[in-house]
Amino acid sequence: MRLGRESSQGKEAAVHCCLAGVALLAPRVLMVFIWLLTHWFSQAYQTVIWPVLGFLFMPYATLAYMAAMLNNNHVLGGWWLALFIAAIVVDVGHWGGSGRSAYKWGCA
Repeated sequence: MRLGRESSQGKEAAVHCCLAGVALLAPRVLMVFIWLLTHWFSQAYQTVIWPVLGFLFMPYATLAYMAAMLNNNHVLGGWWLALFIAAIVVDVGHWGGSGRSAYKWGCA
C-alpha cells in the first residue's frame, strides 16, 4: 500500500512541476511569436527596452499593456486598466509563489 501512495505523490509532483513550467513559458513563447510575426511591439512601445524587460520579469503585464495600447487608442483606462493590474498581480504572484510551491510539491 505504501509504495503505491509514494508513486502517486511523485506523479502528482511531476504534473505540478510541468504545469508550473508551462505557465512560466507560455506568455514568453507567445511574445516571441508576436515579435516574429507582427509589428505590435513597435506600435505599443516606443523603445525596445520595456518589451525586453517585460519578457524577462513580467510577461503577462507586458502582453496586457500591449493589448491595451493597441485596442484602446494608446490609453490605459477602464477594463484595460483592470486587465493590466490583474496581469501585474499574476506576474508578482509567480515570483513569490513559485519557490514555495516547488518546495511543497518536491520540485526543488
